[in-house]
Amino acid sequence: MDILPILKTLTRHKVIIWLLMLEIALTCAIICNGVFLIVQRMQHMDMPSGIAEHELVQIQQAPIAPPPDRYARAQEDLATLRQIPGVQAVGMSNQVPFGGVSSNGNVMLSPTQPHRTLSAAEYFGENLVQTFGLHLIAGRTLRPDEYVDADVLIKALADGSDKGFPMPMLISHALATRLWPQQSPLGKLIWLTPTASFRVVGVVATLARANAYNTATAQYSMIIPLHMGADKDQSYLLRTRPEDRQRVMAAAAAALRRADPSRVITHMRTYDQIRSDYFKDDHAMAGILISVIIALLLVTGLGIVGLASFWVAQRRKQIGIRRALGATRSNILRYFQTENFLIVTFGIALGMLLAYGLSLLLMQHYELPRLPWSYLPIGAVALWVIGQLAVLGPALRAAAVPPVVATRSV
Repeated sequence: MDILPILKTLTRHKVIIWLLMLEIALTCAIICNGVFLIVQRMQHMDMPSGIAEHELVQIQQAPIAPPPDRYARAQEDLATLRQIPGVQAVGMSNQVPFGGVSSNGNVMLSPTQPHRTLSAAEYFGENLVQTFGLHLIAGRTLRPDEYVDADVLIKALADGSDKGFPMPMLISHALATRLWPQQSPLGKLIWLTPTASFRVVGVVATLARANAYNTATAQYSMIIPLHMGADKDQSYLLRTRPEDRQRVMAAAAAALRRADPSRVITHMRTYDQIRSDYFKDDHAMAGILISVIIALLLVTGLGIVGLASFWVAQRRKQIGIRRALGATRSNILRYFQTENFLIVTFGIALGMLLAYGLSLLLMQHYELPRLPWSYLPIGAVALWVIGQLAVLGPALRAAAVPPVVATRSV
């Protein structure tokens, strides 16, 4: 079909055409960036934790006052929890992946290094490899005789003493690759302070941070062998079969209360609940973005329907003349579809420029990555489809105009 007559017709309605093209352009820009943001959120929500997520239960307590024998009390609690039927492993930890509350340390490769190399999560606690279900890919796990009381390490750090160092440590594969690319990390030293050195004795495949906001550093984690006391900031972790989690969780809470009636249990939850709570804002944001995109497509589609219906009503006599001169219904249908396709295409071309500009704005103010060019066709295809569907009804009505209309007076 010759598009020159169509273009000449469109130039007679410049204001209306520009308004519709601007609407299409804005919709295209928002759709492209919106889909990109949704994909980013989905990738963030799918981030692996590295642990046996569907087998873990967490119990957090709040003693009225920290017991003076809190290390011995913690060992008694762990022994009690191991006796519960169905418990496969028990441990303590200061944090869990995606738990929100985080403990991080500044990693240095030399004690005299003026600035840190990076920041990594510090996991303290006992039996974490077995309880978390971590996959050891190099070296060995931590031995029971390598654990020290947390107070001992805290005092050494406060005094600036290097006695007892280097201590053994496990690190994640992502951290090992970042610190020593193309090298074995086993036996290498890490400093958290100028006097506190740690020797890498093992590498786990994956262990996410408690606050994994940045996907590039989300897997930078360390496990340090510390005995934790029965304090309010520590968590008891139990690993069991997925179908036994609720029963084990209730039995564990009851056993802890029997051991210390003054104990207050603040949290009892499965790890699935922990992960769901952590990513609930991402779920909500993705839902909002999807709703906005759908609403924009509907509004744009209604705008196209309204304009096409108006033009059909205005051109009934012209359509009748064309039908009288031999134009078929399919010719009239293709005319309006082609006209709409051209309008949408011009709007999409402008929208792609706006999409790129909006991406630069988001990069500058929200530290988001640049919009990949591969997302631009998504908005284009969506608007082409919506445009053709929206104009179909008015175009069919135009095609149904009989030739006799040409003989009627206006």
